[in-house]
Parts: sequence; structure tokens; C-alpha cells
Amino acid sequence: MSASGAAQPPLEVNVEGFAFPDNRVDAPVKGLLQAHDHLWSYKGFGEGPFCGKTFDQEGIAAALADCDTHPLALTAWFESLMEGEEPAPPRGWPTFDDWPGHEWPTHSQSYYKGVERLWRSGVRVFVDHMVSNRALCEVYPLRQSTCDEMASVRAQIAESRAFEAFLDVEYGEGQGWYRIVGSPAEAREVIAQGKMAVVLGVEISEPFGCSMLNSAPQCAEETIDQGLAELHDLGVRSMFLCHKFDNALCGVRFDEGLTGVAVNAGNALTTGEFWHAETCQGPYQDNTALGFDELAQAPHCNRRGLTGLGVHTIYAMMERGMIVELDHMSVKAADHALSILEAESYAGAISSHNWMDGALSPRLLQLGGLVTGISRESNQFLDYWRAARAAAPDPDTFAFGYGLDANGLNSGLPRAGQSAEINYPFRSFDGNALIDRQIWGERTWDFNEDGLVHEGLVPDWLEALRLDAGSDGPQFVADMSRGAEAYLRMWEAATER
Repeated sequence: MSASGAAQPPLEVNVEGFAFPDNRVDAPVKGLLQAHDHLWSYKGFGEGPFCGKTFDQEGIAAALADCDTHPLALTAWFESLMEGEEPAPPRGWPTFDDWPGHEWPTHSQSYYKGVERLWRSGVRVFVDHMVSNRALCEVYPLRQSTCDEMASVRAQIAESRAFEAFLDVEYGEGQGWYRIVGSPAEAREVIAQGKMAVVLGVEISEPFGCSMLNSAPQCAEETIDQGLAELHDLGVRSMFLCHKFDNALCGVRFDEGLTGVAVNAGNALTTGEFWHAETCQGPYQDNTALGFDELAQAPHCNRRGLTGLGVHTIYAMMERGMIVELDHMSVKAADHALSILEAESYAGAISSHNWMDGALSPRLLQLGGLVTGISRESNQFLDYWRAARAAAPDPDTFAFGYGLDANGLNSGLPRAGQSAEINYPFRSFDGNALIDRQIWGERTWDFNEDGLVHEGLVPDWLEALRLDAGSDGPQFVADMSRGAEAYLRMWEAATER
């Protein structure tokens, strides 16, 4: 039954047993780390461009119903922008003929039964980022709410709390498996109860309204202090200082290719200026961006680094024991941020989804921070894991995780022969759960055919990674199985200093 009492159409998780069942408060956590995801994006971006929801009181038939396709492809605006053509009408429950699909990043990739599947398969710490972007919201004509990014963050946190309460109707008060935590100690208690500890994060382009217009900051230190206090009260424990566009806190790491051209246009829309590129002079570099060949020779670096307000923000986050997200900072900003963290011996920092120059990873790992990889084809993800492992100060205690970045305009992965064939059913990394093909209505999902097109297929993707790792498979499993514990130790080091 749905929380409203209406009959809910059947949906199968298709996991027998429970991975990592024997965690205790007084012992290291065993389980996986999901370091970067966006379950509530449909409450961001003006509540317009996304199709589908993570949950609905009336069940999957309402959450993943067929979506209308506007004649100008406005309901699939990002795909149309990138591909130059209108996608087919997105058909959802009960056939799922067209979506979720790897090529449609604005169509929901995270129905909650898929999230339940990865929890049952071993994820014990899940970082859930509130995300939005004012520029992308303002250019979308069918939005239904404000483009103010902080208002969007509040709405998404409210949705996360509503979902937590929704599960408590089914499991009993305080017993649902999605539990928002405010401290590492609380996370350990939740995990010992067999639940998933959820850490709230924020990834927006203008935290606290700290935009920049014609190089002039549009906020002050008092605004930042008030904003951080509010976010902390709302339960947020992890935050990006900048994302996609330069702002009053820091310059950003460029996007590549045609995506970079579109994002650079958004930078001009929000700041009054295009990115300022220069030829990198040091050991670190940003992504090479199109359109700068006559201005700066590659490798390209953003001239903008960490501002005085950005420095203030990092110190204010450290005072609150919050986790500093280094991804999306320009290398000049990330280098400066790391120097501050190193001087303060502050371990609470992470590169959660491959948006930091890998040359900075040894410093971050030596500090006690974490590096995790975004969902990619097997060879790319495994290469990133091996590189991070090689940079670790102690390979015997090295841990790794993944950042799915679902519903963050990150496309899924087509099968396309990029990974090993999975033999269904397969075992979880610890062997305690038996995982079969997930069934949604009339659709049976098979990673061998579908690839990683929605959240519920993460366990299948991880099994393919284990197989593709070959002789390194046992080491890969061991490193991933330490991910949740490594995150908690990093967080503890930040809050106990």
C-alpha cells in the first residue's frame, strides 16, 4: 500500500538476503560508499525540466508516469540542446519502453525502489546532494517555481525529509532504511541497525546567493555565515563552493567540448563575463575548453582561483566540521583550498566524482581526505581506482567509493560491450545477498543489455567492474567494501579536531 492508502503497483527489488548484515557501533563499518547523487533534482531548476520523481505518495504509477513531450522539445531541453533533435516521447510505467535511458539525463534515474536495491546490496553511506542552477532554470520557459538556488535547496531538503517520513509509514516510526544523519556517531548507530546513513550535501552555482557580476561579488561574509548556519541547521554537512559557473567564492574547472561551450554561455549570463582562460604554468590543469585557442594555448587553466570570500567560507565550514567538496573548483582554487586544509590538518575534504585534477589526489589522500570515482565504463572507472590507489599513502588501508551523479545531468552508461557479461543471479561483494534482475512493471532490467540506466542497476554495474578487474578483482572488492568506514573516519577527523 502507498502511504495514502491507495494500492501501489507491484515492483520487485529482486535481492534475497542482505549485504554486510553484521555491522556494530564499536567496530569498523563494512559496506559501500555512494559519495555523490541527486535524488531530489526534480525540486530544483525551477521544477520544470525533469521528468519523473524519486517517490510519490501514490506509488510508481504516479512517480514514473508517461511524460508529455512539448512540440519544441522543452520537456527534454538538455537532450535537445546537446543532440540537436527532439527525443521520442518518454514512456514510463508500466512498460518503460523509452526511459529510464542512458541518453536522457533529464528523465529521472532514481526511483526509490532502485535505491532500496543498492542499500540491500551493500551501500551503507549515501551522500545526497541538493542541486540546482539559476542560469539553466532561467532559460527554461516551463518552470513552475523560483530559480533562486537556496530556495531550491530548502525545497529539496524538505522532500528528503518527506521521503524519510514516507518510509516510516511502511516500516514504523524511525525504522525506515533511509536515515538522514547529522554526525558520524549517528551514522554508525544507523548502520549498526541495518539502515543506510544519508549525508545531506549541497552542489549549487551560487551558495547563499554569492554570485559575481562583472567581477564584483554579490554577497558579504555575514551572508555566508548566516547561510552556513541555516544549512547546518537543516542537516547539511557537505558543500561545494562553486559549480559550473564562476562565483564570488571561486573559479570553476571548465567543461570540455560542446557542453563547455553551453556552460560558458551560462557563465556569461550569470556573471556578465565568459571564462577567463590562460595557459597552465604549474603541475595542475583544468579541462581544455573550446573557443580559447586564440587567447590561450592548451592546457587551459581558469585565471580565477579562491577568493577572499571563498577562504572565509572554508574556515567557516571547518569551524562547523563540514566536508569541503573540491570537485568543480578550478585547479588554482583547489590548490589554494588544499593549502589551507593542509595548514590546518583538516581531513574533511573529498573529490567525489572525478571533477578534480587527479594530480591533486596524492595531497588530498595524504591529508586524510577521500577520492571516489564517477560512474563510467569499466576501463575508465578501474583506471581511476588504480590511480587513486597508487597515490594513497597506505595501500593496505586504502578505500574507494563511487559517485553516481544520477539526476545531475550525468548520462547513464550504455552496455555497448564495454564490460563483462554478468551471470544472474550474482552475489553481493560480501556474499550475503543474492541479486537477480530487477523487475519494474512489464520491464525486466538486464545490465548485459541495458547498461547502467537507473540507480537500481548500480549493484549490477559493480559486479561487472569486479569481473573486469580480473586478477585485481579481490582487491577492488576489498577497497570498495571499506568505503563507508573511510568516509566516517574522514568525517570524524573533521568534527573531532
